[in-house]
Amino acid sequence: MELAELKTVMQKNGIVGAGGAGFPSYAKLDSNADTVILNCCECEPLLKLHTQVLQKYAYEVLSALNEIVNSVGAKAIVAIKSSYKTVIEAVNAQVSAFKNISVYTVPDIYPAGDEIVLIKEVTGRVVKAGNLPISVGVTVFNVETVFNVYKALNEQTPCIEKYVTVTGAVKNPLTVIAPIGTSFEQLINLAGGETVADTAIIKGGPMTGRLSNKYDVVTKTTNAIIVLPETHRVVAQRRASVSSKLNQTMSVCCQCRMCTDLCPRHLLGHTIEPHRLMRAVATHNTSDIEAFVNTKYCSQCGLCEMYSCPQGLSPRTLIGEFRSRLTKAGADLNKSPCTEGQISEDRKYRLVSSKRLKSRLGLSKYDSAALLTTQEISPKKVKIPLSQHIGVPAVCCVCTGQKVSKGDVIAEAAEGKLSVCIHASISGEIGEVNDKYIIINRLSE
Repeated sequence: MELAELKTVMQKNGIVGAGGAGFPSYAKLDSNADTVILNCCECEPLLKLHTQVLQKYAYEVLSALNEIVNSVGAKAIVAIKSSYKTVIEAVNAQVSAFKNISVYTVPDIYPAGDEIVLIKEVTGRVVKAGNLPISVGVTVFNVETVFNVYKALNEQTPCIEKYVTVTGAVKNPLTVIAPIGTSFEQLINLAGGETVADTAIIKGGPMTGRLSNKYDVVTKTTNAIIVLPETHRVVAQRRASVSSKLNQTMSVCCQCRMCTDLCPRHLLGHTIEPHRLMRAVATHNTSDIEAFVNTKYCSQCGLCEMYSCPQGLSPRTLIGEFRSRLTKAGADLNKSPCTEGQISEDRKYRLVSSKRLKSRLGLSKYDSAALLTTQEISPKKVKIPLSQHIGVPAVCCVCTGQKVSKGDVIAEAAEGKLSVCIHASISGEIGEVNDKYIIINRLSE
């Protein structure tokens, strides 16, 4: 398949990064890439879906990956954490059928799934601060994204469902296949409900996910619904206000620089130095301009505040806060000159074990198998956001009262913009349309 044709297929079928910010996948296809990495590192603790999908559908994922690399004119590397033994076996059983695809095992560290870290581990190449992976000839896709490409090419099925791991303080942790727009409440009930009285919900992983609620809905980027006790550290960290975190920093930050010494991007030579920002905040020093400007290089992985800081302070949160304030004040951080650092000679000694991280977070007790179930989920209604990806939201093309079938386009990609189509995840009648979302009500049979 020609590259332009594959891009069109991906855009029309609404395929975006199945996790993270949801970058439209068609825009990542580039003939300048000589290497495509399939990311199966399941970056955050408790998440299971990418390993489960690759183990169950190894041939299908590899065949779609093969289509991608043939269109681009590149080779592919399947990157899998060394601890995922059964997944490695499943892939090795199929990979010989594809001459341009190989397997590479990466150390079981956090954040191995961060594409900049992953590129270094797999290829040895370093993406300079502020640059994209294509600058070193690499493109990265995760497993579910490529599986969605397979379904679009071979089953003519657009992106209308999402694999989601439902775990934590629930009776029966599992991974489900949910129609886009399904409520979190329905999936939590499917997992047997909460096991403790007062709970909070994290949408995404425990390191980078956000507080949510049972009325939220599954989107194309929802990798996990994690139910935790209200008193759990992961929840408390997110509940605390920015002002309280500022006060704590000014009161007790000892300038040990552990947040910088263990920062994955800093260790790769990026000029992000969390300790300098913490020092500036603690001492009310606004003269260290670089400390603030270089916040643009933070990946928000959360390692500094969830693992590194011995005093439980919040560098990641404050970095995000000041970066946001500068942007709102009209500062264009991207125009600031990029200074280059060097890879730390101590990097290999400062990689953080995923197992140790999970223990430090108090999540080991919740690390269940969360087995993949293919049980059909049939919500009575779905609420489908028009903005589920980086770029311009899709443009609604249906109206209230209109009947739609599963897979129909309900919002077109914005013409000439970074955007993808959105489709009906169930058959039914359009119940509500506004500039934020579309509600579809399933019709009584």
